[in-house]
Amino acid sequence: MLETITKFLWSYLLVAALVTLGLVFTTSSRWVQVRYFIEMFRVLGQAFRHHRGRISSFQALALSIAGRVGAGNIAGVAVAITLGGPGAIFWMWVIGLIGMATSFFECTLAQLFKQYEPEGTFRGGPAYYMTRGLNQKWLAALFSLLLLVTFGLAFVALQAFTASSSLDEAFGIPTAVTGAALAAVVGIIIFGGIKRISAITEIVVPIMAIAYILIALVVVAINVGRIPELVATIVQGAFGMNEAVGGGFGAAIMMGARRGLFSNEAGLGSAPNVAAVAWVPHPVNQGIVQALSVFIDTVIICSATAFIILISSVESDVENGVTMTQLALGEHLGELGHLFVSVALLLFTFSSILYNYYLAETSLNYFSDANIKLFNGFRILVIALILWGSVQDLTTVFAFADLTMGLLALANLAALAFLLKVGLRTLRDYDEQSRSGKVPVFSPEQFADLEIDPQAWEDAGEAATREQRS
Repeated sequence: MLETITKFLWSYLLVAALVTLGLVFTTSSRWVQVRYFIEMFRVLGQAFRHHRGRISSFQALALSIAGRVGAGNIAGVAVAITLGGPGAIFWMWVIGLIGMATSFFECTLAQLFKQYEPEGTFRGGPAYYMTRGLNQKWLAALFSLLLLVTFGLAFVALQAFTASSSLDEAFGIPTAVTGAALAAVVGIIIFGGIKRISAITEIVVPIMAIAYILIALVVVAINVGRIPELVATIVQGAFGMNEAVGGGFGAAIMMGARRGLFSNEAGLGSAPNVAAVAWVPHPVNQGIVQALSVFIDTVIICSATAFIILISSVESDVENGVTMTQLALGEHLGELGHLFVSVALLLFTFSSILYNYYLAETSLNYFSDANIKLFNGFRILVIALILWGSVQDLTTVFAFADLTMGLLALANLAALAFLLKVGLRTLRDYDEQSRSGKVPVFSPEQFADLEIDPQAWEDAGEAATREQRS
């Protein structure tokens, strides 16, 4: 029954809802993800321009990528090709483009309704815009509970299992050893709070992403003569012009859509919790930045895996997605390629654990405002889950997490649909200031009819001045 409900939720209901709302967000915003595409990259120049005690746009971007980029970018893409053929990659790209608009809106709203914290940071996310924007505290409580169970508990254990089993296969390292080392490192980091987490992911995420992309570029360069043929195969498969392994046109669309949505998390309500912590002059700034996060995850990193696999001669009936990617890269680069996938997977899962922990901390904060004893108790629980998950087969847990994540997405999408006008109003404010040649600065007085925390925007002008200088 669990499998049947989850399959219906992810194969039909969620795909339809995410795609439909993504198109609504895209058209109503006049293709915001295209209009501000160049602007997205400007934030990369702020990597070393931090303000003491504040979390920058770049740090929030790195932390969100840490969550979006994970095992799905290695194993999930391989599964999509196996079941949907090469054409699934085309539809994954399309879903990524649409998801950029969805992520823009949910992260803009997270910034708009964020809450100032005593230590000078911010909290926010779907639970906050459900409470402040919709006055639906019951929905916010349900969302927070699902977020805590899915990311804070199930996915922490699952990521530990993925990392330990991969290293055991590649290097023969016992799973318990990997689990203990992972638990120790994660423990040191999470007890430092969001500032330490963002500082670590700011270093780890760019390194792992760039290294993975560079390896893919090496593979492409070695096989550059086959690229035109490969692109043609992807496009033909997308429209049913050649036979897809999983049943043609429909399989290509379904698998591309599912993998794209599952990988980039746009619309699930997870990334907005991270987007809210950034110190920016206007909510739209972080919406634009988080749209870039979806692009990096789906269009760049997932494509890197797809090209590695499709250029190889590895059979698409390999059951394990990680193994399939390892075999493909091993064909191109020998044993180095096989080992590289395991190391990349370790870094992906490590950064995802930090991201998942922070989402859980945000959920706890919603129920019990800044209770340090509760947070420390949960941190100990997370360390125990890493140790436990590293030595367990968590197939059943994964199935349960799939279901709770689907319910999480439905709750968030419902809130986004009702807050569409608020999101568009915030975007218009940014557009108008930008067209007049100003650096857009958010003024709570212009949105006095909304329940916005004015303290969270007291120094928006200072943030704007910092952006002008950078």
